[in-house]
Amino acid sequence: MANRRRGEVPLALGNERYTLCLTLGALAELEDALGAGDLAGLAERFATGRLATRDVIALLGAALRGGGHALDDAAVARLPLAMGLPAVAEALEEALVAAFGEAPPPDSRGEVLPQDP
Repeated sequence: MANRRRGEVPLALGNERYTLCLTLGALAELEDALGAGDLAGLAERFATGRLATRDVIALLGAALRGGGHALDDAAVARLPLAMGLPAVAEALEEALVAAFGEAPPPDSRGEVLPQDP
């Protein structure tokens, strides 16, 4: 069972239930896999909302491994999308928000406003 206070997000794929969690190890793995360089680069990459399928596999794989599942990316790529890609995307978005927080809203010029403390 996923513990949301720890940043864990539940995901059902096929007949299996999984837990996603972007741990520090998972984030380091993603920095390396996606060539992001650092956490800021990783956050910027995901903030665009434009991800290639290989990005989704890397993100889902890292989140699954962070959640305690021993699946390599080849096994992740074979997972059934029984609930469809939108359900996977929603779970990954929840995991990203748990790791990075909500994105601040842009102001009228398209600049990002600082969040209130």
